[in-house]
Amino acid sequence: MSRKPLIAGNWKMNGSLEESRKLVGVLRAGVGMASQADMLLCPPYVYLGAVQTWLAGSSILLGAQDVADRQGSGAYTGEVSGGMLVDVGCGHVIVGHSERRALFGDTDSVVATKFGAAQAAGLIPILCVGETLAQRDAGETEQTVGRQLTAVLEAVGVEAFAEAVVAYEPVWAIGTGRTASPEQAQEVHAFIRGMIAARDATIAPGLNILYGGSVKGSNARALFAKDDIDGGLVGGASLVASDFLEIFHATA
Repeated sequence: MSRKPLIAGNWKMNGSLEESRKLVGVLRAGVGMASQADMLLCPPYVYLGAVQTWLAGSSILLGAQDVADRQGSGAYTGEVSGGMLVDVGCGHVIVGHSERRALFGDTDSVVATKFGAAQAAGLIPILCVGETLAQRDAGETEQTVGRQLTAVLEAVGVEAFAEAVVAYEPVWAIGTGRTASPEQAQEVHAFIRGMIAARDATIAPGLNILYGGSVKGSNARALFAKDDIDGGLVGGASLVASDFLEIFHATA
């Protein structure tokens, strides 16, 4: 099954309103009407409405960096629901990013609940999974990724992955300048697809699995050439228009 590549930019807690406006303008011009891949931007919450306005009429998609693990509305100060994200034009949302897991205590169970809450609101969740350097050195990559993925599979069922994206992000390669080799990344991507296939062989071939770990223009083409790597979840490089566009065009 053919999978359209997805290049997602996670801006994290970076940028100002003016910097974001300039970045979106350059990205719009650089993407044009390209159809070989989808570009997705995930700015901070407070800029979502503005970015949606700047993207109007373009092919670039809008997403959020996180979502509350509660559905509907309620007395949850500081939280943002899936329905609110849909209201401002989001179609995707990142759940389980390694920084959310490590810095803010998002457990496998919480991530699974956020995944379900996102889908209940009509969003496509981008589920992040990945191991730390200590886990990789201990030979626990598949055990770790498998545990993170299984928590979601058991909570929502494999059928939910027909409308989802998975991102493999080796924690040891995020913001460190280190990158998993294309072969290392492909091995884990194939493992992820195999886990889904073991539960539903019809869903697995169409599942987009992104690589997220210091993706750059210099390594993007080699990564994306692998059979099970369907694009990238890009951090720092997504804040530099020329770098992000180089990664995007590496999918052609």
